[in-house]
Amino acid sequence: MHTDTERCVRAVRSQDARFDGWFFTAVTTTGIYCRPSCPVVPPKPENMTFYPSAAACQQAGFRACKRCRPDTSPGSPEWNHRADLTARAMRLIADGVVDRAGVPGLAARLGYSTRQIERQLLAELGAGPLALARAQRARTARLLIETTSLPMAEIAFAAGFASVRAFNDTVREVFALSPTELRARAPRTGPGTAPGTLALRLPFRAPLNPDNLFGHLAATAVPGVEEWREGAYRRTLRLPYGHGTVALAPRPDHIACRLSLSDPRDLTVAISRCRRLLDLDADPAAIDGQLRADPLLAPLVDKAPGRRVPRTVDEAEFAVRAVLGQQVSTAAARTHAARLVLAHGDPVDDPEGGLTHLFPTPEALAAADPGALAMPRTRRTTFTTLVRHLADGSLGLGVDSDWADTRARLLALPGFGPWTADVIAMRALGDPDAFLPTDLGIRRAARDLGLPSTPAALTARAAAWRPWRAYAVQYLWATDSHPINFLPQ
Repeated sequence: MHTDTERCVRAVRSQDARFDGWFFTAVTTTGIYCRPSCPVVPPKPENMTFYPSAAACQQAGFRACKRCRPDTSPGSPEWNHRADLTARAMRLIADGVVDRAGVPGLAARLGYSTRQIERQLLAELGAGPLALARAQRARTARLLIETTSLPMAEIAFAAGFASVRAFNDTVREVFALSPTELRARAPRTGPGTAPGTLALRLPFRAPLNPDNLFGHLAATAVPGVEEWREGAYRRTLRLPYGHGTVALAPRPDHIACRLSLSDPRDLTVAISRCRRLLDLDADPAAIDGQLRADPLLAPLVDKAPGRRVPRTVDEAEFAVRAVLGQQVSTAAARTHAARLVLAHGDPVDDPEGGLTHLFPTPEALAAADPGALAMPRTRRTTFTTLVRHLADGSLGLGVDSDWADTRARLLALPGFGPWTADVIAMRALGDPDAFLPTDLGIRRAARDLGLPSTPAALTARAAAWRPWRAYAVQYLWATDSHPINFLPQ
């Protein structure tokens, strides 16, 4: 979008928050870059230059605006609905792969050379993977500086910097303030935040309807791993350097997030996975606008706009749970999962109580005695085959997965039909166009609305909803009275 100067100027003049994260405005007369919704008086058009990423602004020598704080913008929705090399690379960078494994590690995950990845990211984002990772480290550092009392040296390494000097230089360059000055300007932490807990605000593009999002997560919560408590969804997190717990609660203009981590180096990854879980980088204006074009869907969208797709913090975990949920009720699926958690999950301490375990790894489940699994023989075969392929790496599920290829690999496994493969594609892999025409709830909703109810005919009608069919699924499911469609009380 940053190449459409006229459209960008209009967005800046109207201070339209819907475009935050889509592009950044650099002001040549001040050397500052802003989000489109910056509340200051817009600069003259001839003094504006538009960039596709904060990293590109920083590469060009601009520093972040202290008023609008562009580092807190929602992520670009481009990486939500695309499955090409750039989108997969951006999802991996957000998941901290460059900080942990460098650009060669990123290239290895994507199956391309480092030179190809550098060239592709520079062409589309104006910055290479190192610059993009550096911008992310700066955001993480600012968050730790402003919300914790950690010593600056600890913050430097927790944010992913190789040295304190690099940390100091980057913070000064990006924010035009030293780390100590940033901390002095930060508002004091409010009451109610326990020691060792980070209280964050996760931004999103409005509108956001929390009903099906949190309703789904709460209704399917696995005891010990997840719970709904005092207006917040809580769960344990398995992270690269340790583990953590998170509480997520919907607010009118943000998601309130409380994070407790065993290792602060996991902060960036934890935030990225929480945003992915709640689909916070979606663009509801584009999604709802297209779905409204169907006269039979339009009333559903108008009644409760901004529905998101409830996703996951762990792709392998969701795939296992999808198999456990085949042809059984939500309650039965939770019971099966809870038994696996107690038998094979890693115990954790939760200061607030209620959360007791991390969900078992594929390796732990692959080592389990199949005879101890209380499920029909055919589903047991499906389960053991899945966890074996996940454990030995022959099936990879992650933010970098190729949606079409992974779906084909899933369908090749015994016991995997289109419903299981597509629900994994929708909620674990993040494919916004995954569709469930064989789902009974979808067929019932389609019939009641006057849409075709046979899978083939419904699929043909849904072609007009592409590439947002996963969101159409949420609107169709919401016609039912199932608890997944209601915000818990």
